[in-house]
Amino acid sequence: MPPAVRYIVMFHICLVWCAWGQPRGTRGQSAREGIAADDVQAHVRYLASDELEGRMTGTEGDAKAAAYIATQFRRYDLKPGGDNDTYMRTFEFLSAVKPGPSNRLSFEYLPLSGDSSSRRVDLTVDVDFRPLPFSSSSSASTSLVFAGHGISAPDKNYDDYRGLDVTGKAVVVLRFSPDGNDPHGELQPFSALREKARVARDQGAQAIIIVSGPNDDPDDELARITSDHRFASAGLPSIIMKRAPLEQIMRTIGRDLKAIQDSIQTTRQPIAFAMPAVHVHLTTEVEKVMGTSANVIGLLRGSDPKLADEFIIIGAHFDHLGYGGRGSGSLRPDVHEIHNGADDNASGTAVLLEEAEAFSDMRQRLRRSIIFVAFSGEELGTLGSAYYVNNPIVPLSQTVAMINMDMIGRLENNELTVYGTATSPGWDSVLQGYSRSGSEQFTLKSVPDGFGPSDHSQFYGKNIPVLFFFTGTHGDYHTPLDDWEKLNYDGAAKIGRYVFDIVSDLNVQPNRPEFSRAPVTAAARGGDTRGFRVTLGVIPDYSETDEGMKIGGVRPNGPAERAGMKSGDVIVLMAGKKVLNVYDFMGILRTLKAGDRVEIEVKRDGKAVTLNATLEKRD
Repeated sequence: MPPAVRYIVMFHICLVWCAWGQPRGTRGQSAREGIAADDVQAHVRYLASDELEGRMTGTEGDAKAAAYIATQFRRYDLKPGGDNDTYMRTFEFLSAVKPGPSNRLSFEYLPLSGDSSSRRVDLTVDVDFRPLPFSSSSSASTSLVFAGHGISAPDKNYDDYRGLDVTGKAVVVLRFSPDGNDPHGELQPFSALREKARVARDQGAQAIIIVSGPNDDPDDELARITSDHRFASAGLPSIIMKRAPLEQIMRTIGRDLKAIQDSIQTTRQPIAFAMPAVHVHLTTEVEKVMGTSANVIGLLRGSDPKLADEFIIIGAHFDHLGYGGRGSGSLRPDVHEIHNGADDNASGTAVLLEEAEAFSDMRQRLRRSIIFVAFSGEELGTLGSAYYVNNPIVPLSQTVAMINMDMIGRLENNELTVYGTATSPGWDSVLQGYSRSGSEQFTLKSVPDGFGPSDHSQFYGKNIPVLFFFTGTHGDYHTPLDDWEKLNYDGAAKIGRYVFDIVSDLNVQPNRPEFSRAPVTAAARGGDTRGFRVTLGVIPDYSETDEGMKIGGVRPNGPAERAGMKSGDVIVLMAGKKVLNVYDFMGILRTLKAGDRVEIEVKRDGKAVTLNATLEKRD
């Protein structure tokens, strides 16, 4: 069955079995009061059930969740906003990469024994080696250089490449760092496999081969590296292989890998050397595996002749982490278990459904139109909302505001965080007014910034006022323990009624909310600043897969804005180094310091533009 068809089939199945026993609410009361804890709980119990297997984007569970949401939209008599008069707006995304059929690896070497005949070792893919997910698909035939751990961190007084010429060579490096696999080690930020590949490429290497050292993996298993769901090539052939063939070769030329690793760990002094008698012949091939998911979209038309063509978007994402595992975002990556994601974000989706039903019950009084969007792909980098803003069902110029709900199921002490409070001058007064005067009173934590870790960021990047409602992270976040029994359903319904009040107010105002660029506070900083000493002040667009790093947003009065960078620019060169993807950008940023003035080349409308930015210290 074609993946796109799956969502339509699941929708029709859901029409039959989702209709029985599902919440309809008590709309004999006012529409607002019909947003009830029991109804929110009923939605969450299904969306966060084991049947949906964690709702990983592109899976059967994701399709079932989408079908359930579409069925509810149909029951509320919302107009379909998807493809071919359905509620499903499908989009493709990169779900994985896999080895292609043309992967080869062999070594030729001359022993020191005086034997003039060369020896050859041919290795078997998926037994002795495999290409890394970020490998380029290309070939190399050249001599080998051992480059220690493949780390270049002069500021930390450690550089495996100091005095080493690897131009045109293949480098072989150890995994991890001199600290081993210690996540708190000083060199840990430089030990990521992608970072090792980037550094090798920038040093002029033609290929990189990575092995686990004897002290890190005594059993010498071929490590299985998971994809990060983004085809971001490192720009050179990149392989991980078992250690045994390398140890055999090194012994014949008088080197002992165990003694080398012991010395590096004991002295914290690099050991690196050329091996001109050893030649490597390799070919790597990786293939994209595309997946399909869908945003679920329903529409209520307003009745005011002047305002009906202005749209308010209410959104929440419904995808989660599936069974977890490495590369999934799980905070327990070694556990293969359903991550039900009750709070993240069955809670927001459930309240989105309640909002849709409530506004449907008062549709005759709507002045502006309302679009309800359940996004998929948020956990992979806000893919669904990125697809929407680039393929909107109505022009973005007619979208007056975006209201987002993500993780609103753990309300404690009535403390509610709201992002985007400075993205329109009137937001604070509306938020405070309804919190103080209405029955739904909260202690509000206002975050002015419109960028943040959820789907509203995509809309703010398009100059649309946003509000993002959030009750905070907790110990069960991104683990298999985020289950429906642990949510505060009275609190979620209370937030739902509060959002209803705010949207109702927005719906009847004669003037659309004015957009404003929000100041950035230390609490709101993210994007390119996490784990770094400095910031450029850009928000990466994670949905992009082409060469370079596309800028999704530029922070007000930051280094990038002062340098003249704009949303939509694609950074291709920074500080004299190539930027093929967001990982290259972050790796280069990590090597810089506050006050550095760097030259940055961006592609803008197909043309190269060179700019200069002075980096700032991260708050």
